Amino acid sequence: MLKSSCRLLRTSTRHARRPCIPCRPFAVAAPTTAVSDLYPNLSNSHDTSHDDVFLRQIFDSQKIWNHFSQERPSGSSRGLFQNHHLTDPSGFLRYAQVTRARAQSIVEEVLSASSTEEYMALPRKLDFLSDTLCRILDTADFVRATHPDVRFQRAATQAYAYLFEYMNVLNTTPGLKIKLQKAVSTPEISRAWNEEEKTVAQILLKDFSQSAIDLPKEKRQRFVDLSNEMKRLGHDFVENMAPKTSHLEFDVDQLKGMNPLILGKYSTRRKRVSLPTTGEVPYAALDSVEDESVRRKIYIHGRQSSKAQIQKLEQLMETRAEIASLSDFKSYAHMSLIDKMAKSPEAVNSFLTALSADNAPHVMQEIENMKALKGTGGRSSDIYPWDITYYRSRLNASVQSKSRRPDFMAAYFSLGTVMQGLSRVFNRLFGIRFVPRETTPEETWNHDVRRLDVFHETEGHVAVLYADLFARPGKTPNPTHFTLRCSRLVSFADEAEKDNDGMATSISPSNKGRYQLPIIALVCDFAHPRNDSTPSLLAFQDVGTLFHEMGHAIHSILGGTSLQIVSGTRCSTDFAELPSVLMESFASDPSVLGLFARHWETDAPLPYEMVEDFLQMQGRGQGFQTETQILFSLLDQAYHSSLPLKIGGGVDSSKAFFDVYDKYGSVREPRNTSAQGFFGHLVEYGGTYYSYLFDRAIAGKIWREVFRGGMAGGGLDREAGERYKEEVLKWGGSRSGWACVSGVLGDERLKDGGKDAMEEVGRWGVHD
Repeated sequence: MLKSSCRLLRTSTRHARRPCIPCRPFAVAAPTTAVSDLYPNLSNSHDTSHDDVFLRQIFDSQKIWNHFSQERPSGSSRGLFQNHHLTDPSGFLRYAQVTRARAQSIVEEVLSASSTEEYMALPRKLDFLSDTLCRILDTADFVRATHPDVRFQRAATQAYAYLFEYMNVLNTTPGLKIKLQKAVSTPEISRAWNEEEKTVAQILLKDFSQSAIDLPKEKRQRFVDLSNEMKRLGHDFVENMAPKTSHLEFDVDQLKGMNPLILGKYSTRRKRVSLPTTGEVPYAALDSVEDESVRRKIYIHGRQSSKAQIQKLEQLMETRAEIASLSDFKSYAHMSLIDKMAKSPEAVNSFLTALSADNAPHVMQEIENMKALKGTGGRSSDIYPWDITYYRSRLNASVQSKSRRPDFMAAYFSLGTVMQGLSRVFNRLFGIRFVPRETTPEETWNHDVRRLDVFHETEGHVAVLYADLFARPGKTPNPTHFTLRCSRLVSFADEAEKDNDGMATSISPSNKGRYQLPIIALVCDFAHPRNDSTPSLLAFQDVGTLFHEMGHAIHSILGGTSLQIVSGTRCSTDFAELPSVLMESFASDPSVLGLFARHWETDAPLPYEMVEDFLQMQGRGQGFQTETQILFSLLDQAYHSSLPLKIGGGVDSSKAFFDVYDKYGSVREPRNTSAQGFFGHLVEYGGTYYSYLFDRAIAGKIWREVFRGGMAGGGLDREAGERYKEEVLKWGGSRSGWACVSGVLGDERLKDGGKDAMEEVGRWGVHD
């Protein structure tokens, strides 16, 4: 999951060989001297072997971590993230007040621009304004969601609200757009801008056009009211995603095949069981209950929303349609897609239709396999929606595999080993590595948080990564990459820039400029080690999750643009998941796993046939899973089309739902369901739900063609890594996504995008 969303006028509601340096995490005795003596000058260490070994140990040995974390510099607090404003909770509001005053000063400079030089400086001035606001908004958003101290949470929430109110003031300041529009339309000014400055200017103009800033006062107020109503409806919709029937009653004999421990937990009197229709229990029942009529009942009731929930959804769609109409767009989808790679709903539907056609044979094969299993003993072989999970599970059960033994592969994936492996992979591909760094007092929000400084072989210190990877009470279970601050070229000639909040900067040897370093937080929910002598061991799915989130991180690290609006992951929504999805392919590549995957006790390398067996089982049912995503992506487009404004009596979300399912689905959906009431992603991804499928298709193509599908060591090929970095990662959002894809694949047909290019990507498929 990706969290990096702040823009000047927009904030989101919310991506077996022996290792090079083999080591045993507990083969070294607990140190009797300070860790800083054992590993001196870690932050500037050129001894990569020590860095590599120690990286593993600080995650795998609590004893070594405790020693290391106690070696932090003495003295008073330098603040959270070394931000000198954030030494205590009250600092958040003071920081917000200082930020608002600084931002207003920048706004006044922009509004008073009159000379050619002042107009030429506008993209950088507006980017500085954006950075000034975003560095606290993004930090506050992270702290209120992650910090364990409720005082910090409240203070961050207060600061966020204070500055969000100011953002609304900027949204009603037409002079900003007028000045920028004049600069863009003056050739002698716009021609002098570099590509980043031109891109930032166009992004900001699009943001202005979507903020109703040009509307007359009454219509602008209507736009604001509708935007607030949209936010309220979206929140209410997500909060009420529950079936209208909360429990279903069965005789225990009807639930034959289900785990007795689950049945015992929900049993009532007289051999009766009351199963909830939400959570993991109904999925467990659909996976295991032998009686088809029971599975049918559980499936249907679990997909029946309340009438009030469907009304909220339809009101949300109508509200969005009116917002789009006020902004002079044909539909909310047109409005959402104007700055995406797809550009239009028609192009999205072309992509999804082509992808559906590519996926159809895989779904048909899965159905045939299920029919063969269901049709034994003279039974009907027809497959219904409530059969899919059950017979997929039966097919997997027929495969005997070592990888199905609980925690068997996990012994080869201690958390420290995987972090060490990621550093080694990035070093092979891009010349960067992770170096553990002592933290200053109060720099982190929990003792378990490790700081890793990111070093490039020629550019030096390029980023700071905070790894908050262990579970704790109250912490979100969702793995997430947060960008707390983006890369940006800092000009200390500007008086307003001299206060950099105390956070890390670095001089780039290649261009002699001083950059503020990207500050990244990686949050996961992995279990703590069971005891002092055993490291935290990751299931193979968790390894993929960590690689995925590190894909976002590497985009933030290497996308070091000079303007923060286009830095790292601040790119088009339908391009942002590409680096993270691509990293998942590296997680299962034999040459990559050969760098680090070894048994934590014996040091034996991981037998790759275990991974092959696991991937084979994981691939069963992929056709249906992809089809489900395609159907909901098409539904997202239908709901955000011009449909809500065309139907006099309002939106009929059920008719639109079944129209999509009947045309593109392989299994008929029962008419007494209303599954659209559980489609929470509609709120956050309105009109852009296709993005993940789109990036999966592109990532698969890059993996196969650039990294050779991992063949002959392609997953560690430096030339391929540099090509990917130079054509994709380093640009952040400053280059068209299509130019990036065209460049890395060497396919000029894709350079300008469009409907045909979208359809071509759909034909690539999403075969993992």
